[in-house]
Amino acid sequence: MTPAREIVFVEQFRHPVGARAIELPAGIVADDGTGETPETAAARELEEETGFRAARIALLMSGPTAPGLTSERTHMVLATGLARVGAGGGVAGEDIVTHVVPLDDAPAWLSDAAARGLAVEPKVYAGLFFAGRLGDADIAAVD
Repeated sequence: MTPAREIVFVEQFRHPVGARAIELPAGIVADDGTGETPETAAARELEEETGFRAARIALLMSGPTAPGLTSERTHMVLATGLARVGAGGGVAGEDIVTHVVPLDDAPAWLSDAAARGLAVEPKVYAGLFFAGRLGDADIAAVD
């Protein structure tokens, strides 16, 4: 979230669904023995994909993504105090577009995106759930 209570989404083409998708910035926590944490991975991916750097990152929840199918775990973090430090766009070939949307406008913005044929990743709505439950005092406590 930016200091102006805006949420940052990314848009990119996803081959498995054959469409551009709206997602929260995301990536993989390195399992290369470096001890990377979900918070560190989130900071790295946020800056790489969007060009924003967070002043603070707090882990909100962790859990299995699809426990009947995979051992993958999802970690959702709250990144606050965002400041633009680069262009974003991801690594070569990702072609990521960053969207900065006022939190209050996000549901309508997402509905419009879906109506235009973009695939909205369901974790976006989980992010809105958490963000909507945070008041300014909660965000300031993380900031």
